[in-house]
Amino acid sequence: MLLFYEDMYSYFKSILTDQNSLLFLHKIKCMWIKKQIPNIITLLNLFCGCIAAIFAVQGNLELAALFVMLGIGFDFFDGLAARVLNAQSELGLHLDSLADMVTSGLVPGIVMFQLLSQVFGKPFYVVLESWGNDQIIANFDASYISLLGLLITLASAYRLAKFNVDTRQTTSFIGLPTPANTLLIISLPLILKFQQETWIVEIILNKWFLIGLTLVSCFLLNAEIPLFSLKFKTWGFAENKVRYIFLLLTIALIVLLKFIAIPLVILLYILMSLIFRGEKMSI
Repeated sequence: MLLFYEDMYSYFKSILTDQNSLLFLHKIKCMWIKKQIPNIITLLNLFCGCIAAIFAVQGNLELAALFVMLGIGFDFFDGLAARVLNAQSELGLHLDSLADMVTSGLVPGIVMFQLLSQVFGKPFYVVLESWGNDQIIANFDASYISLLGLLITLASAYRLAKFNVDTRQTTSFIGLPTPANTLLIISLPLILKFQQETWIVEIILNKWFLIGLTLVSCFLLNAEIPLFSLKFKTWGFAENKVRYIFLLLTIALIVLLKFIAIPLVILLYILMSLIFRGEKMSI
């Protein structure tokens, strides 16, 4: 697509000779490139999500979490770039949701599936009974419960589709945003890897905890709970008091508790949204 527009630009440049026409053509090209910058950032989010999905399927949940965080970073900056460059578009809105569906929809579902599989085992495996006729037999057992983790992916898809058509969510959120929910889910393998306290491991790998968290996650994604946005229109404290308090508390929790802070930050986000739901903020 980029090559197509470059070819068109070269063609018109070759047939236009007067300086004003060339300047006008150059201006059009710059405007087109400016409008594509947010979309390119969104595609970087999608790229990180694809890599994260590969690592998650392979069971390398720590690297999957790393690429998810990179993707969520790009997800934040594509919107910021669109606002700064005044390049918001319908295409960008839908492209953003498609990218989020991978990074913040598919990946957390696979991560939860892998965590549940550590408790219940894999829901199916393949055995070649006969190399002669290549007969493949899929064996299913009670570990199909691990597939419940993919409910997060389904709930995320529904939440993203609803967000695109819900005019109430232009300046705030109704229900937990998919990136926040994803951070909650990917924090679990990071806690298991880097903060291996016995009581923490026992809680996270408890089957009822994982099933309960999966169901709560699906509920929060689509619940009619108003939540504030972290988008700043102005930097004044009075208009952004809730945001500043939340960010300061988030930094303090992360410094003190590291990865364990992430679930607490998500809980804090929900509680502050409910407590300060009547506060007027700059949006």
